[in-house]
Amino acid sequence: MAEANGTATGVARDVVDTVLGFARTLRHAGVTASPDRVEAMVAAIAHLDVLDPSAVYWAGRLTLCGGPDDLDRYDAAFAAFFGGEAPRMRTSSGPERERVVQSAPVQTTEGGEDGGEPADLATRASGEEVLRHRDVGELTVAEREQLRRLFALLVPAVPMRPSRRRRPGPHGSVHAARTVRRALRDGGEVGRLMYHRARPRPRRVVLLVDVSGSMSPYADALLRFAHAAVRARPASTEVFTIGTRLTRVTRELRLRDPDRALAASGSAIPDWSGGTRIGEVLKAFLDRWGQRGTARGAVVVICSDGWERGGTELLGEQMARLQRLAHAVVWVNPHKGRLGYEPLTGGMQAALPAVDHFVAGHSLAAFEELVEVITDA
Repeated sequence: MAEANGTATGVARDVVDTVLGFARTLRHAGVTASPDRVEAMVAAIAHLDVLDPSAVYWAGRLTLCGGPDDLDRYDAAFAAFFGGEAPRMRTSSGPERERVVQSAPVQTTEGGEDGGEPADLATRASGEEVLRHRDVGELTVAEREQLRRLFALLVPAVPMRPSRRRRPGPHGSVHAARTVRRALRDGGEVGRLMYHRARPRPRRVVLLVDVSGSMSPYADALLRFAHAAVRARPASTEVFTIGTRLTRVTRELRLRDPDRALAASGSAIPDWSGGTRIGEVLKAFLDRWGQRGTARGAVVVICSDGWERGGTELLGEQMARLQRLAHAVVWVNPHKGRLGYEPLTGGMQAALPAVDHFVAGHSLAAFEELVEVITDA
């Protein structure tokens, strides 16, 4: 009996972990999926058959979505996370058979013995969770295709900054003119102070993506992340590729479809899988774009492994120059996610003193962490 209870508890934990992972995917897709809604989904699944995709789909849709705008995002997230089409409303001639179990956990079985399905929803979701932490440079073609669906759900939030313009608010500085006008309407008595506060504006985000030969295993994932960032805030996001020259690909990445956007970007990049001269290219960026305002007060994200064929002194000088202009400098190195990695290359040694945040960019989970770093920068 104790063994059975332990098995049931373990399976229940798997179900809860699956729901939490799905909720995390929904939040990156732009659906709020607040903790109380997640708790409501777990409670709903406790009275349903967790092996029925349709039951899980509708339990999540009815509890996690807060409005009509969430429905399409929910469908896309469900298909990507559980690896299948989102079930639709079924019509039947007779009453539908009631499917109720006493508890959410039901022990899953391996496919093949009883002619059942080869894998249930929890197993597929567990596979998605493992895929989130896999190095994108080591994935198979099928795994890359699966990961592309998850990348399409990323909605990077944009950091905000206060502006000089102010708007009415319940707190902040006293707005003298509005307070006096309100008092005149009330017969000359100041019965209530009126306030105004700074109106936040999106801070510009600039991504410099290394497309040299050493970064080719990660270039596709990095550009997909850049596409998600441009799609989230087209007016305040700029994307450049760096290698032996600087190429602006913001316009190409504004295409809605990720595959079309990456194809257009690939056609516009003349130095794909070439060498790396980060110092020279960074100087070209600062001379033409950064000094004129693109990098001023922005969050600048450099995605590179730091292999520099040019002089490291020039790179150090330009990084210091960039740090003086930018609000924050983030360096993304896919190799940082590997066990035992140390930034020993000359390029990294020269750049790190001017870097505010040094993060990995080797997996979907690492990109989700990068989203938080950019938002909080």
